[in-house]
Amino acid sequence: IDTSRLKLLAFTSERLTFNAGAVLFREGDRGDSAYLILQGRVDVSVASPNGEIVVAHIDANNIVGEMALLCEMPRTATVTAAEPLDTLKIKKDQFFQLMRDLPQISLEIMRELAIRLHHVNQDLSAARAKLRAAGLEQ
Repeated sequence: IDTSRLKLLAFTSERLTFNAGAVLFREGDRGDSAYLILQGRVDVSVASPNGEIVVAHIDANNIVGEMALLCEMPRTATVTAAEPLDTLKIKKDQFFQLMRDLPQISLEIMRELAIRLHHVNQDLSAARAKLRAAGLEQ
């Protein structure tokens, strides 16, 4: 994002800080905004029968929470500050305006979502192979 657009985004967004361990949003919550991580790192976790499982770590200069905005569905994961965190909270209308104004942002978001999907598919394939090897799946 060029400097002028980044300044506009910073001006129109809410700057929020979180202490380590603070929850930005929970799995199942309504998605009304995304977060641009300016500084720090978050853990992404999902519920399982054995409790929460951390499935990803996301560092500075990345966006979290965009899937709920794009798909208009509940949050698919819980996002927690892994360390002190500085963010910009981008409301849904601002997020879509940014994507309309800067097509390269849309491309990067699509690329990131495709990479995430690829990793999920790899993880599922590995888990199924382990189940098969243990004789738990046919």
